[in-house]
Amino acid sequence: MAQDTDIGSLSFEEALKALEDIVRRLESGEAPLDESIDLYARGDALRAHCQTRLDAAQARIEAIVTNGAGGAAGTRPFDDAGAA
Repeated sequence: MAQDTDIGSLSFEEALKALEDIVRRLESGEAPLDESIDLYARGDALRAHCQTRLDAAQARIEAIVTNGAGGAAGTRPFDDAGAA
């Protein structure tokens, strides 16, 4: 994944792969200090992007609503899961 790729345009999977590549590069110790700092900054931005994508996915999850007999009666948005 190219360093100049706009993070906002990446899917979760692409961003995660790019983050894994950065971690691998940083852990190898082969990157010079200036490059390591740039890699760390991009990695932090990728981590934030992944978290945002995960949060958005979680918001779309639907919880199963049960009827009085315990059977499935439908669904409701994840955000309403705490509501009775």
